[in-house]
Amino acid sequence: MNHRTIAEQIFLAGVESVLPERLITKVMALKDNCLAIGSLNFSLEVIDNIYVIGAGKASAMMGAEVEKILGNRITEGRIVVKYGHSCNLKYIKVMEAGHPIPDSNGFKATEIILKIADKANINDLVICLLSGGGSALLPDFPEGSSPEDMISVNALLVNSGACISEINAVRKHLSVVKGGQLASAVSPATLVSLILSDVPGDPLDVIASGPTTPDPTTFLQALTVLDKFNLTASVTSGIIKYLKEGATGIRQETTKPADPVFEKTFNLLIGNNRLALEAAKQKALEYNINAVIIDDQLQGDASSVAEYIVGTSLKFKEDKYEVKPVCLLFGGETTIKMTGKGHGGRNQHLALLCADLLKDHPGITILSAGTDGTDGSTGAAGAVVDSDTFPEALSKNYDPALYLMEFDSYHFFKKAGGQIITGPTMTNVMDIIVVIVN
Repeated sequence: MNHRTIAEQIFLAGVESVLPERLITKVMALKDNCLAIGSLNFSLEVIDNIYVIGAGKASAMMGAEVEKILGNRITEGRIVVKYGHSCNLKYIKVMEAGHPIPDSNGFKATEIILKIADKANINDLVICLLSGGGSALLPDFPEGSSPEDMISVNALLVNSGACISEINAVRKHLSVVKGGQLASAVSPATLVSLILSDVPGDPLDVIASGPTTPDPTTFLQALTVLDKFNLTASVTSGIIKYLKEGATGIRQETTKPADPVFEKTFNLLIGNNRLALEAAKQKALEYNINAVIIDDQLQGDASSVAEYIVGTSLKFKEDKYEVKPVCLLFGGETTIKMTGKGHGGRNQHLALLCADLLKDHPGITILSAGTDGTDGSTGAAGAVVDSDTFPEALSKNYDPALYLMEFDSYHFFKKAGGQIITGPTMTNVMDIIVVIVN
């Protein structure tokens, strides 16, 4: 088995470890009419209704596991997922919507979820299932603007090069759901959120824009992000007016830590990138390959990250005292500022950048792929490269430099080979980069 294939198997082992069927059963159990969720215990005898709501690429499969435990005890439920990430549920209705750019289905789903939240009373339990993608899948729009305005803002943000915390600071302040405001809508019911992290460092207020978590950011910070990435002139006047009114106190801020709604709100992190990397490490060891987790909080521009990954790989290759082969594991989420008109995603673009840096360095294989199975808006999860990637492509008359310049990594790997195709995995804990050094 060659190192490209082994790298893919190591990646898949990481993905398998964070599937909802594994994670939900670790934290939720029902016995003798007592529901345990983490360290919390609820007697169902004193709960009038159980509502299940949620958003994110993994939320439908999370809902399926909740249904296995609670069955017809679920009064009503609504979950919104990215197209292709749905599954058949009996008691919870699932809607599919646009991601990473919201669409009309997302706005409809948000309205329905808010109606369920408003319906919940003091003796009810609301279970909220959140995972990566929840920000785009749970869209709404502020007074004085329109859905089209919000679709435009999201498109500008995701292509600006801003990191996810910066993007979500803006999103939270153009919403009545994000930034802890869904918790306000659920109050006075008890709210328990089960959260799968897709953000480096697992900040709960950033994952899915923190709809059930206190928000430390402000309207002023949202305006600062737009200025930082030169987006202010491109955003509609209604959006800017709303943010400026918020910064001057005319509009109500997002929900802050001291708000009493959080006395009955519980947020449980059930899975993250580190968990996936630990499983990937164990898989590497099964192949008798020494394995080291280097970094589980990768972020920043893909070009800088590529240099960091290849540079680290070369240090291990040149270290005569290092046992080889060795598997180096990285996790996180890079950003790309699009300047070309191609088609791709951050993982395939990162892999192509790494391939360029590996041209003269044989003996290193690098795989970069998204744990959700979709890289950007493509049908690939990512790609795997080595020192042969560039010369083999050139021999087939595919110039990698041109594909890099056009940000067209998807079509490069589709033609030249090296794509990782998994289909939707029904989970999402950011990206995994697997490096095997001879």
